Amino acid sequence: MLSRVANSIYWLNRYIERAENVARFIDVNLNLMLDLPSGVSQQWKPLVVTTGDLKLFEERYGEATAENVIQFLTFDLDYPNSILSCLRAARENARSIREIISSEMWEEVNTFYHMVQEAAANNGYHNVDNLFQQLFFHVKFASHRFAGVMDATMSHNEGWHFGQLGRLIERADKKARILDVKYYILLPSAQLVGTPLDQIQWIALLKSASAYEMYRKYQHRIIPARVAEFMILNREFPRSISFCVQEAERCLHKITGTPVGTWCNGAERSLGQLCAKLGYITIEDIIDNGLHEFLDGFQKELNAVDDQISATFFSLAPLVSEPPMNQQFQTLHW
Repeated sequence: MLSRVANSIYWLNRYIERAENVARFIDVNLNLMLDLPSGVSQQWKPLVVTTGDLKLFEERYGEATAENVIQFLTFDLDYPNSILSCLRAARENARSIREIISSEMWEEVNTFYHMVQEAAANNGYHNVDNLFQQLFFHVKFASHRFAGVMDATMSHNEGWHFGQLGRLIERADKKARILDVKYYILLPSAQLVGTPLDQIQWIALLKSASAYEMYRKYQHRIIPARVAEFMILNREFPRSISFCVQEAERCLHKITGTPVGTWCNGAERSLGQLCAKLGYITIEDIIDNGLHEFLDGFQKELNAVDDQISATFFSLAPLVSEPPMNQQFQTLHW
């Protein structure tokens, strides 16, 4: 497979997953308006903190009001991580590989993009609660439709595995970010830990990951340590960090043909190390060393995995004739 094609499929799926996750963050915050106790103001700044682009937002918009944050995260074409920008990038990636993906996949991406573009053209902030909640609902389900169409109409070959790899890496990153924001930033005061407001926000976090019902089957009470354990270490829930990383490793080994437990490139080595770390750590270990510190470190390690994937499969660096000494190597089935 051409590296250009692999790169486009990888980022097509990352961009669509990113658009869905941004919609989830905003939608849950809108729903919080109905549940917050009287006298507690709704917080919009943490949503921008989640993206890592707070400085850019403050330079361009200033105050983190509902209107400013929704505009920035949803429709701002000058901001590369807005929903509309992500879908535009996804559409361009899909356009460049139309001969590789199915026609149904292209139609889903194209329809998805035009739906949000039309909403941007009609946006007047006259009915935030209704208009935007409908939009974010449709964004989430359009992303699900695309994933379903891709699974049902595209051969599960190298290209499909690159798409899955992109989706899973993006999902794991966003789950770590939203969990970190809840734990480290969202509550106005440490004295509010364990209060009804704290409970409401943990429930909102679970709902943002479509995890609330599954968590309730796993644990009947909202206990912060158990929520964190479910979202980080559960190996069965498809939106937990551990599940995403394990499935990403499986996809990577399907691409290279290298047996699981071995490695032939930096991407497999980095991802394997991350899987091993998640496989043997406990939530008690994480909390004792600091949940924020763990999540911050995880995001850096995941970024390193993405860098290795790009260097291994997508870069135009010349091939070396011999592998470096003391490094495992196996010919890629490429």
